[in-house]
Amino acid sequence: MTDCCDPEDYRSVFSGRFARRRSRRYRKRGLTPVATRLLDFAAEGIEGASVLEIGGGVGELQVELLKRGAARVTNLEISAGYEDEAARLLERSGLSGRVTRRILDIALAPDEVEPADVVVLHRVVCCYPDYQRLLTTAAAHAGRRLVFSHPADNLLTRAMFGGENLYRKISRNSFRAFIHPPDAMVAAAESQGLVTTYRPRSRDWEVVGLVR
Repeated sequence: MTDCCDPEDYRSVFSGRFARRRSRRYRKRGLTPVATRLLDFAAEGIEGASVLEIGGGVGELQVELLKRGAARVTNLEISAGYEDEAARLLERSGLSGRVTRRILDIALAPDEVEPADVVVLHRVVCCYPDYQRLLTTAAAHAGRRLVFSHPADNLLTRAMFGGENLYRKISRNSFRAFIHPPDAMVAAAESQGLVTTYRPRSRDWEVVGLVR
């Protein structure tokens, strides 16, 4: 995300401390309801499939997809702050040999990433300014399915994101979160030959699932 903000500011938001908090929450309570909806769509026909998760964080969705039958997972991350905690989570789950983790921005280097049967982006598009480039690239790498989540576009989420961004501005942190136009995001993904088959409405985080 070098065209968005100072990489150090990005890493300060998605730090090792943040990763430990995410991992601890997953170990104690499992996936969030939004992540569960995303998992259920991604896991249809997952037996033996390859998975590409863009911005998978500590990898809780990857653990669940592998448990449901995925063959292997590649995770792409911009911040290295997740790596230690992700390795610990994989080791606890006995899945270390089935996940490849890379520090790479797929929107800037799409040719460096192999396609996968299933591509997943959970709470990622809102952290990227050029959603069209990101989703178009992600969709082009999806052999069977693409699923992503995004914040609902309403007054409540706009107030929340606006408050967070104001705090970062005051703190002189250049990272910003975005509420992109939902229909435009879907159109960007569909531009690569995918069809939307899953799009339940929500007041906070929405999930969009597409198939080829």
